[in-house]
Amino acid sequence: CMQSSKLVDEFGVVHLSAGDLLRAHMKSGSKDGNMVAEMIKNGQIVPSHVTVSLLEAAMQKSGKDKFLIDGFPRNDENRAAFEKQTGIAPVCVLFFDCAEDVMQERLLARQEGRTDDNIETIKKRFKVFKDQSMPVIEYYESQNKVAKIDGEKSPDDVYIDVRNAYIK
Repeated sequence: CMQSSKLVDEFGVVHLSAGDLLRAHMKSGSKDGNMVAEMIKNGQIVPSHVTVSLLEAAMQKSGKDKFLIDGFPRNDENRAAFEKQTGIAPVCVLFFDCAEDVMQERLLARQEGRTDDNIETIKKRFKVFKDQSMPVIEYYESQNKVAKIDGEKSPDDVYIDVRNAYIK
């Protein structure tokens, strides 16, 4: 996303997209990759060990120590598995707050050819987010690690808020 690329350009952090890593894994044609493809197509959350292993390998390959992980953890089990497997807890969690109708419009307009960019899957993803991802946000809020960003602003104004959260 544009916000991530701006942080990479300005601060040199390594941007890792859980979704991009999973999509590359799906294209591998392996049994595990095919399972991931079917889960994503159905709006489901991929097993933690798969995503954590992909993230951990990418982190090690980068040789860096500051990461912006996009799209993970998706549920509390993801969070616990990541922290247990890697020994890493986030310093800050960026939470982009945006109305569902705005997000739906943006997802349908992005035209990236993704199998999960259809109205049925998007609605499933919203429900999964409310049921499974919001508890992760609440967990990190209890530790004062969440920076809530108004995602409905213009991209430049959103970046000002993201940047301010990053440099705190």
